[in-house]
Amino acid sequence: MPAMVTPSEQRVVLSDISWETYERLLEDLADCSAPRLTYDHGVLEIMSPLSDHERYNRNLSLLVEVFAEELDIEIGNLGSTTFKLEEFERGFEPDSCFYIQHESQIRNRRRIALPEDPPPDLVIEIDLTNSSINKFPVFAQLGVPEVWRVSSGKLEIFRLQRDRYTKQPSSSVLPPLTAADLMELLESSLSMRRTAWLRHLREHFRKLERP
Repeated sequence: MPAMVTPSEQRVVLSDISWETYERLLEDLADCSAPRLTYDHGVLEIMSPLSDHERYNRNLSLLVEVFAEELDIEIGNLGSTTFKLEEFERGFEPDSCFYIQHESQIRNRRRIALPEDPPPDLVIEIDLTNSSINKFPVFAQLGVPEVWRVSSGKLEIFRLQRDRYTKQPSSSVLPPLTAADLMELLESSLSMRRTAWLRHLREHFRKLERP
């Protein structure tokens, strides 16, 4: 079982891992917020987030919540819920995810299971230390419509078109948010006091032209 360990990234990648082993690990870690697992055809990445990682993740997730509140949009925040399909031999746990267009379908669901339930409409991926697994094919095969990725000091929005993602300047699931606007607001969270940042978000979103 060859393994690659990158301590600075707090990631471990294992190969030749069976689906049964992956599912047993999910059960063992069911009550833990970390680590997060990604499985792709026998390759398993185990990631424990750093403080910077979680700071970006939680602030971006909160930004979505505030935006939805200000524009009166019903959303479902399912955090790092596990999504997997044995027939595809793929599974992932996002940094954060939201149901937006399909929120009403999962509102009263205590357990989400593909393919009976839809995948999340939005996945947030914080990749400050470069993931060892390309997660986009996993997201695509499980049908995630939109991914926001923070990496290398920038935020990018990717939209699923057919079977692959293309970069877009703005969000399709939460218009009129743009990648540039999101990154500017996210960066401001690192220098402003929390309460001041939340007021700044609300004031900013109230000025947006509603779709």
